[in-house]
Amino acid sequence: MTAETDLPFDHVTDVLVVGSGGGGMTAALAAQAAGLETVVVEKSPRFGGSTALSGGGIWVPGAPSQRREGYVPDPDEVFTYLKEITGGLVSDARLRTYVEAAPEMMEFLEKRSPWLEFVWKPGYADYYPELPGGSALGSTINVPEIDLRKLGDEEQNLLAPLALAPRGIWFAPKDLRLFYQVRQSWRGKAVLLKLIWRMFRAHVFGDRMAAIGQSLAARLRLAMKQQDIPLWLNAPMTELITDVDGAVIGAVIERDGSTRRIRARRGVVLASGGFDHDMQWRMEHLPELGRVREMPGEAKDWSFGNPAAMGEGIRAGEKVGGATELLDEAWWFPAICWPDGRLQFMLNERMMPAQFVVNGAGRRFINEAAPYMDFAHAMIDGQRSGVTHIPCWLITDIRSFHRYVVGGHLPIPKVPFAPVPTGRKVPQAWLDSGVVKQGSTWEELACEIGVPAAALRETAQRFNALAAKGHDDDFNRGDSAYDNYYGDQTLPNPNLHPLGKPPYYAFQVILGDLGTSGGLRTDEHARVLRADDTVVAGLYAVGNASAAVMGRSYAGAGATIGPAMTFGYVAAQHMAGLPSPPDPAPPATEFPRTSRR
Repeated sequence: MTAETDLPFDHVTDVLVVGSGGGGMTAALAAQAAGLETVVVEKSPRFGGSTALSGGGIWVPGAPSQRREGYVPDPDEVFTYLKEITGGLVSDARLRTYVEAAPEMMEFLEKRSPWLEFVWKPGYADYYPELPGGSALGSTINVPEIDLRKLGDEEQNLLAPLALAPRGIWFAPKDLRLFYQVRQSWRGKAVLLKLIWRMFRAHVFGDRMAAIGQSLAARLRLAMKQQDIPLWLNAPMTELITDVDGAVIGAVIERDGSTRRIRARRGVVLASGGFDHDMQWRMEHLPELGRVREMPGEAKDWSFGNPAAMGEGIRAGEKVGGATELLDEAWWFPAICWPDGRLQFMLNERMMPAQFVVNGAGRRFINEAAPYMDFAHAMIDGQRSGVTHIPCWLITDIRSFHRYVVGGHLPIPKVPFAPVPTGRKVPQAWLDSGVVKQGSTWEELACEIGVPAAALRETAQRFNALAAKGHDDDFNRGDSAYDNYYGDQTLPNPNLHPLGKPPYYAFQVILGDLGTSGGLRTDEHARVLRADDTVVAGLYAVGNASAAVMGRSYAGAGATIGPAMTFGYVAAQHMAGLPSPPDPAPPATEFPRTSRR
């Protein structure tokens, strides 16, 4: 950090936002709407951050899109729900602020720009819908799809998904659930036809449609352009600038090969993401991730987060006195890591009926359909017990492979040149990779995955007996509305069915994540706190640069982006209420004045 307040600044603005994900862009829109001159700087050549790579859900109980449908969750009940799942790790003040400010933030965005259109489609349950305040209808808000051509020249600057889908292939939130039911329902088959039509349109008419996180990031950027809010790409922040009292008054930015000192009259908002890909730092806080390095041939980095997320914002906050917490946490997600390093969510597979997951002892250890944070925590806790859980193995049979979407394989007749695997045979490349193992008996499969044969057979027999009965007495799989979402709705228990005849298959499950969730400690205004709970004046942190308001839990789909956007809005509101201090030194130049609409 620097404190040379007598040195001139190259530029002056009211608010400096570091990072261009959902939290950063929302903070910028809110600050500018409050009459504050605002600029956003982004270290990478692409905007959107992890928001652009995400499913695009925004968890906001009481959002206007819910109210328009006649559903108004009780704020006190939502607070009770969050209080329960966070287990005392998060202050009541932060939780209350989230519950109250999140719907307000959504209403503000809807009114601020016609690009910011939000919809609620009930049915994707909160992750703990049976808890007091939880909802089986869910509170996940989405944006409609958008043609990226509307971005104009900015389209090339949008961070692209890590795994590019074939041209024209995009899923709206409800499409995905129906797509997984392609063999069970006509609606699933209709989604397949819809995808074919989208591919046709893309090739004939040049559509460049995008949905989920891509659409959300694009819409926020279009709203920023509408309001003339500057965005600097390829402009990393290298340090924060403080005054003699330790207050943050600006930052040093690298741009166009030069170093620039930026004065931020009202404050700096760190929305720069977590430290997803700094594996050395991560393993300092969670040694179990060292398991990655013990698996020859596997990728050493299993995070789905923004490739640019290396934690610079968190470190800069620490240097000016900010405290951190939950650095051992992440938005965990069990996944498949293919030999080329490509990561694939393991979501619907854990909810399909005829499967179970075993550890290195050949035993089940959790409700396989549990929320992904819970599943991953069970992997970590199990690894600490001395039994291998990283990786673990999802066990299924050939009938399931022919009936359900497994590992991205589409259970339809073989289609030449299809963009995804099809046909009745497990791809030989999967088996050759070692990520998928095959056995004609339980003993043979056990040998392939290195678990005790007797234990695997006993586990399979026990699971089949429970599945035949229709209730998982061991782990209660299928009891929750959340469990059922991607299950087989044609069965009495959508998550249970006995495994049948061999061959049997085992899919390796690794410990992936959507990004880290620990970071700088903040208060209910998103201000960065020191270890003694005093405030680092002038410094705010939101999104994965801050310690999650969800603690070690996950309320529902969109519980990463929802808080990032909400506390970006909250930070801007707080800065707008502050007096504007005098500049410590006359600037060399200033940002052009932005319009105040």
